[in-house]
Amino acid sequence: MNVSKTETGKRAAGLAVVILAAGKGTRLKSRRPKVLHNVGGRPLIHHVIATAATAVAPEDIYVVVGHEAERVRAAAASTGVRFIEQAEQRGTGHALQCARSAIADYENLLVLSGDVPLIRPETIGDLARFHRDERAAMTILTAEAADPTGYGRIVRRSESSPEVEAIVEQKALKPGQEKIREINSGIYAFRTAPLFEHLGKLNDDNAHRELYLTDMAAILRAAGDRVLAVRAANASEVMGANTIAELVALDSSLRAAAAARLMAQGVTIYRPETCTFDAGVEIGPDTIIEPFVQLLGATRIGSDCLIRSYTVIEDSTLGNEVVVRQGCAIEESAVEDGARIGPFAHLRPGSEIGVDAHVGNFVETKKARLGRGAKANHLTYLGDAEIGEGSNIGAGVITCNYDGVNKHRTHVGKASFVGSDCTLVAPVSVGDGAYVGAGSCITKDVPDDALAVSRARQTTYHKWAVARRRLEKDSKP
Repeated sequence: MNVSKTETGKRAAGLAVVILAAGKGTRLKSRRPKVLHNVGGRPLIHHVIATAATAVAPEDIYVVVGHEAERVRAAAASTGVRFIEQAEQRGTGHALQCARSAIADYENLLVLSGDVPLIRPETIGDLARFHRDERAAMTILTAEAADPTGYGRIVRRSESSPEVEAIVEQKALKPGQEKIREINSGIYAFRTAPLFEHLGKLNDDNAHRELYLTDMAAILRAAGDRVLAVRAANASEVMGANTIAELVALDSSLRAAAAARLMAQGVTIYRPETCTFDAGVEIGPDTIIEPFVQLLGATRIGSDCLIRSYTVIEDSTLGNEVVVRQGCAIEESAVEDGARIGPFAHLRPGSEIGVDAHVGNFVETKKARLGRGAKANHLTYLGDAEIGEGSNIGAGVITCNYDGVNKHRTHVGKASFVGSDCTLVAPVSVGDGAYVGAGSCITKDVPDDALAVSRARQTTYHKWAVARRRLEKDSKP
């Protein structure tokens, strides 16, 4: 066993959680570790850790890693959990054998699967309380499945009894047992002392030559210990992800739940089945979300906003009364109260759009700050730029922020006017109240209240076109 440094000096406590996350997930046909596949905008393992953290402190959560262990560690490092390495993946029972030295001092354990993201905190709490109150050696979380095919069935001592006689796998069902709909979820609670007293009795006498934790039910019963079962309220919350189709189904469930939560908080979502909401998205009341909108990551949207169709917003914050018109992309940016964005605008990371500012058709910003009431309404690129309050940026303006080696900033002061089709070659500043004539290429700072014009003098040749057409006609054979 390889226990990470974070386990050293751990305190003994009443309850620990062990999350099994060492498997390959071969049926997914993916190079990515199973528990790192995303559903609801977060990796599977993050959902399970978040649920576990409602039962115990993060330092009492242990994640068993194996396949692509370093990738799983890196993905979950920020959560504060501890890691136990199962270098050779020989089954769920073997995983707890690997964890023994780290968790033996706890009185009770909860064992969760790293690929069961819909499990509710209430269910985890009920399982832990029932297990402790009943002083069971092992408590199995079960569910009533509409179609139990493929799952191990729970055989109780009687219908009304919590006592478990056996867990019978699909291929070992006896006549009549195929009608049992109560299934084993693979989620357990154990009293640590009897678990580790008998854990060494597991054997690999099976097709996969692995040590299965389900076999502990029979071993503990044979030793005279109590093995109980408690049902989850809904079978869907114990469903795992063994195929891409199952992953997509879990994702759909999480996003539907997020939409339902938001609507219960006063958000109007038209055609919610067409929208995508990550689990962490927050929206204020009286905001309207039109069809085919995606709100991703840690996005926060205020009240009384309008987000129109085909917009994608990721890890961004929008204030109150913001309007985002059709087809916008906003990422890692902040939009303040009353601003108007789009249609077809792109706010790249680091953009800050001030109160009542306008970013219009086919405008792209990157690390740009537009002050209160500033406007860039058409066909413009503003990169590494500061646009002052009340300034107007004309159509086709470009801040030339990259010299091939370094990025440079452009500063436009308050109440300034930059005419259409100008290029501002950074580093450069346009002062407060200044004007820049249309079509200018500005390479030097423009003082406050000045007019800067930088373009070739127009020359007009009268009747030139008539002579050109005559020449073309005469040259034809």
